Amino acid sequence: MPAPFHTAVITGASRGFGRAIAAALVATGTRVVGIARDARELDAVRDALGADFTPVAADATGETLAHEVIRRYRPGLLVLNAGATPHMAPVHEQTWETFSRNWQSDTQHVFAWTRAALREPLSPGSVVISMSSGAALGGSPLSGGYASAKAAIRYIRGYAADEALRAGLGIRFHALLPNMTPAGGVGSAAVDGYAARQGVDRQAFIEGREQPVLTSEQLAKALLEVAHDADSLAEYRVGGGGLLPVS
Repeated sequence: MPAPFHTAVITGASRGFGRAIAAALVATGTRVVGIARDARELDAVRDALGADFTPVAADATGETLAHEVIRRYRPGLLVLNAGATPHMAPVHEQTWETFSRNWQSDTQHVFAWTRAALREPLSPGSVVISMSSGAALGGSPLSGGYASAKAAIRYIRGYAADEALRAGLGIRFHALLPNMTPAGGVGSAAVDGYAARQGVDRQAFIEGREQPVLTSEQLAKALLEVAHDADSLAEYRVGGGGLLPVS
């Protein structure tokens, strides 16, 4: 696959989906700037991927950081993947602090980076891909505000695409909605929570889900397909079988 992007920035790049996306992009010859809070984990990614991976240890929710990184690296691809593991409990066992956790991380960081992408702006032909979730469509009763936080990311994408069109910026905005998967910390916590709720063990719950189960590598492959194709739809669900239009 060709590498139309000289540089990509990925938030949440130290593990799970983010790390897999970074590896897939580096394999195409793209320089990747990876952002996450944990410097050690980022250094481990750099050790694995080599000099084409530049670690930036920082809180991805910062608006100043978003502007500074865009100005310094001028990415052609921006992947907004960072997010918190939700507190797994039914609504009456949540506090507002636990319920709003994903609003303060997932949604806030997508807002900050999307705003920066429009205000700098990114160069014409650039692509911004935000990670939503299949939970934005069907809800997630054990994860507090997670589903609504991910639904808000879809709206932000749509608003940004409209503003980019109005201003003639030539920036594409997409959202991916991955199926629940044990890949990564967020999905693993969800699998454990819902398996316990149903009274089955972890493996039985996974086997009862839609097959094949999505892996991090499959998600990365799907994301690159969207990024490379100028005719891609605005949003896709992502499962083990690949990309599906959001109905």
